[in-house]
Amino acid sequence: MVKLRLKRFGKKGKPTFRIVAMHSTTRRQAIPLEELGFYDPRTKETRLDVEGIKRRLQQGAQPTDSVRRLLEKASILEPIARG
Repeated sequence: MVKLRLKRFGKKGKPTFRIVAMHSTTRRQAIPLEELGFYDPRTKETRLDVEGIKRRLQQGAQPTDSVRRLLEKASILEPIARG
């Protein structure tokens, strides 16, 4: 199964993340299938490849919870009710 998840980059204490498509069984720092975006939690900057993300979602990729929240903020996915 392919997952959309965050891959950590940056210095110690100053993380930045890339949104990547990877197989669910691979480790976080492994080579991704495709890089689909960028997220900086300190400045809240987000850059997304919208067409690539939509294509991966149509192919059956599942986003992790943190990536799902980023995609909901960008209006790519519909918000789900959390209870």
